[in-house]
Amino acid sequence: MSTIRSFVKREPVLLIAALAALVSCFFVPPDAGYLHYIDFRTLALLYCLMTVVIGLRQAGLFAHLAHRLCEKAGSVRLLGLLLVMLCFFSSMLVTNDVALLTFVPFAVVVLGLAEHSQELRRVVVLQTVAANLGSMLTPVGNPQNLYLYSYYRFGFSAFLRLTFPIWLLSLLLTALACLALPRERISLFLGEEPGLDRRSLLLYAGLFVLCLLVVLHVIDWPLMLVGLIAVLAVFDRRILLKADFMLLLTFVAFFVFAGNLARMEGVNALLRRLLQGREYLTALLTSQIISNVPAALLLSGFTDQAGELLLGVNIGGLGTPIASLASLISMKLYSHTEQAQTGRYLLGFYLVNLLFLLVLSLAHTLL
Repeated sequence: MSTIRSFVKREPVLLIAALAALVSCFFVPPDAGYLHYIDFRTLALLYCLMTVVIGLRQAGLFAHLAHRLCEKAGSVRLLGLLLVMLCFFSSMLVTNDVALLTFVPFAVVVLGLAEHSQELRRVVVLQTVAANLGSMLTPVGNPQNLYLYSYYRFGFSAFLRLTFPIWLLSLLLTALACLALPRERISLFLGEEPGLDRRSLLLYAGLFVLCLLVVLHVIDWPLMLVGLIAVLAVFDRRILLKADFMLLLTFVAFFVFAGNLARMEGVNALLRRLLQGREYLTALLTSQIISNVPAALLLSGFTDQAGELLLGVNIGGLGTPIASLASLISMKLYSHTEQAQTGRYLLGFYLVNLLFLLVLSLAHTLL
């Protein structure tokens, strides 16, 4: 029973998605059409990118980069800015959740060494916002971007034209928010610089380029998948099983649920009417309730307004802690620190998120 309870607490979104898919199967009995629900290209890309990012972490890339940058910080404000910007820029390539899993624990250590752990709460809130907004720019920045990029068959330049203006404003707002941190001078020594496994770094950098070639529609996804598995079977086979397979199963469950809804004529018509002319707002509000990845999977089948949906689920990652699953990761990491003040953290989280949400939504309306 304890194992079951642990799984339920760890994977609530998967269980909800599976239950929704199962219920929908009673209305649309399984048939050959189910195979057309699954976006295998997105699943393959997501698996390969997760595996590559794990490899880059094991090679020491992120620890090395963070160490080099943060040891040069001469004030609390500059240190906080660097910790936040590490999340903002890295999330564009390694996804928002990986950025937070990597740099929130690093922030805990660094601010402790600088004897400014009292600033950790504010820094982690800003890191969370930074990761969710920085990841907006690229197709590989987060799971919903990867899915929508594939589903709507975006061109890379067209995708960037949609996301860049809001991303740039997000960068400015995040940098300005860091000015609230104190200017107090610090002297920081992080110890010996972490080593880099250059052989592994070169291997995974090459595989990351392979993934990008699929994103750019240069090669087909089966070639990428087979190539990655073949290479890692020779050089690092254990890493093939380290990807987040629960996330992949969550995608499959939502594919089935959304596919079945699309075949229920009454539900299909209702959702299309609900979305028409309100794609951005519907995506934003839906994200607050079920988080932005499921919102993208659910709503994409009922609208052709790709840009509005894309921005809605990305800006919709702000707001409640469940609006983006990455936000739950950072909150959990913070709550496990020695001097955690979870209540004050949530208050700061809501204030910053709602402020950013309002400003970016206003900017979206004006643009």
